[in-house]
Amino acid sequence: MATAPIEPPQRLVSSLSSDPESPVRQWLTALPTLVQQRLEAWELTLERVHAPGGRSSLLALVRQQDGTPAALKFPVPGRVSAHEAAALEVWDGWGAVRLLRSDDKSGALLLERLQGGVSLRSLPEAKALLEAAGTVRRLWVQPGPGHPFETLAARTEEAVEGLRTAGALTRAAGPLVEQALELRRGLPDGSDEQFLLHGAFRQGKVLAGARAPWLAVGPAPVVGERAYDLAALVLDRFEDLLAGSGAAAAARRRVAKLADSLEVDRDRLRDWTLYRAVDTGVREAAVGDRQRGEQLLEFAAWL
Repeated sequence: MATAPIEPPQRLVSSLSSDPESPVRQWLTALPTLVQQRLEAWELTLERVHAPGGRSSLLALVRQQDGTPAALKFPVPGRVSAHEAAALEVWDGWGAVRLLRSDDKSGALLLERLQGGVSLRSLPEAKALLEAAGTVRRLWVQPGPGHPFETLAARTEEAVEGLRTAGALTRAAGPLVEQALELRRGLPDGSDEQFLLHGAFRQGKVLAGARAPWLAVGPAPVVGERAYDLAALVLDRFEDLLAGSGAAAAARRRVAKLADSLEVDRDRLRDWTLYRAVDTGVREAAVGDRQRGEQLLEFAAWL
């Protein structure tokens, strides 16, 4: 059992609302107690809290009663993380980290232990893209009747207002924002695919494992067409393309290569990539990393 107070990593603390009345801040205050309760209920021994960790969860490295290593995760409560456990249950370790136990009340997930410091980003770009494509392909399964996951149409509809607002703060991006909004109006209805998608797939979300070489973690599950998931992979490490010559042509080649390797329509992948690049770019430019935001918008313009 833990012998010292459990402290949430500073990266997680600084990424959340500073309003003491906000639900997420109240969750953060209660987090040490929630972790301790789950350690006791599941008879786990705490090794350490993973640091610096991420901005959307606390991860603790633990040992189960029989000595088997595992990871205890507490996602930040919210709509996106609400069905992570359900998605992991559907995949049951196929292409993704295996869920060992979950607790609905606290949101805790007990996961198989992966190598948190070794992701696909540690590989050269071409090899990383190949492994990422092979991993995400395994995740694209039918969600089953009565599934709890939101649809791609619903998720992107909620994002429209935020895109308009952020776009207004980045006036030079106006034409790209309008194009992205127009694509958003037509894209969800243009495909009848209904696959369970990771929803937040990128190379950093694929970690080395013992049971399989590479396994996905941290889904934000959504049901829709595969091109949406693949668009995030097109954008992954886009800075590598910016640094080279012929960057615009290289971006278009990446779209074509990934679309063909996974039998996804090139035009739809290009359109979803443009939408996701603009959506992320204007938000970054407005409230985050302005340089990165402008680079994403430049990438979108190439497409």
